[in-house]
Amino acid sequence: MDKLNEFDVIVVGAGPSGSTCASFLAKNNVKVLLLDKAVFPRDKTCGDAISGKSLGILKELGWDKEIESLPHGSVSGVLFSSPNGTIVNIPFPKNPKKGKYKRDDGKGYAIRREIYDNFLFQHTKKLVHSYIEGFEVKGLIKENNSVVGVKGIDSKGIEKEFKAKIVVGADGANSVVATNLGLNKIIPDHHITALRAYYKNIAGCQGVIEIHFIESMLPGYFWIFPLENGLANVGVGIITKDIRKNKLDLKQAMFDAIKEDPLFKERFKNAEMTSPVKGWTLPLGSFHRKLQGNGFVLVGDAASLIDPFSGEGVGNAMTSGKLASQTILKALEAKNYSSEILKEYEKNLWADLDGELKTSYMLQKIGRIRFLLNFVVGKAAKKKKVQEVISGMLANEEAKKKFVSPWFFLKLLFT
Repeated sequence: MDKLNEFDVIVVGAGPSGSTCASFLAKNNVKVLLLDKAVFPRDKTCGDAISGKSLGILKELGWDKEIESLPHGSVSGVLFSSPNGTIVNIPFPKNPKKGKYKRDDGKGYAIRREIYDNFLFQHTKKLVHSYIEGFEVKGLIKENNSVVGVKGIDSKGIEKEFKAKIVVGADGANSVVATNLGLNKIIPDHHITALRAYYKNIAGCQGVIEIHFIESMLPGYFWIFPLENGLANVGVGIITKDIRKNKLDLKQAMFDAIKEDPLFKERFKNAEMTSPVKGWTLPLGSFHRKLQGNGFVLVGDAASLIDPFSGEGVGNAMTSGKLASQTILKALEAKNYSSEILKEYEKNLWADLDGELKTSYMLQKIGRIRFLLNFVVGKAAKKKKVQEVISGMLANEEAKKKFVSPWFFLKLLFT
């Protein structure tokens, strides 16, 4: 094969996980080829929230100061509603004392992925050795039980092959890399189906993320996330197993909630939908997928890392990209590209994320219980102290663990 088609690392997918991994590698003088089937900017169906975790990694890459210049919605907290219609507005804490990912200014962001992902890609393409947009990977090249490259079709329909010491699968929930390796099985109990549309002129938006546990969406929720210039991301998400079990038409359920639910019907009275309704799937981190093997690693949604409670995936995706790059650097230095050394990535990733993901999975289970949702949100609406506990949960993972302890609910009884 032509030496021009040989690289140290091929990253398949230029979303948050792929761009993060490619950037950290390129900053360490690794010869990286970055591939994506789309041409940027491109839309990516998502809730569009950018977590403190994501901002922390942007800071490491030196790109955090530019976020303010992107079209965005500023978010100061989270509004929750319970199945019985109780509402409570919880501000993000300022200067949290604990937690790896701090919101020092009590502020978050909601940025359309068309904008955010393009922002990451434009920075990354300046760093990597080569990049190709509009290249669809169709399969993997294997030799001696190891992945050694990819094959696919470029934007002109020309078949091409590229080889590398390591291939990074960063190509999303429907990952071609993971599928070719037999690692993309859908586990309906650890998988969310979601819909999203953009609306403008929704009444009563307060610069907060809104999560509504309305009766018609249980066990799931309805959200409204504020974006730039009066735009909002509106969507619903439910565990795939429950959609199948209840034979739910999710799109119709979303429109019915907007039209009929007392929380929304007046707010959406003069609202205008500015995009089609789009669906996507979220493989949850509560199920451990194999994330590496001889000559490959999986990151982001391809690695099944979505938070089971919040549905947020960008922060975990960027974390996985960063951690994968660290192990890949060691593998390149050792000239050993086998699972023997790449398994360190898997070990480090679960050490970083697994406690948080297990807690979120338990919170997801609690979120299925109507009377507990009504009880906690009702208490928070009346008691400042409970609001402060929930606010702390939004800032760090240790506080979140309180919500899966029976003692927390017992204390609430007497608060």
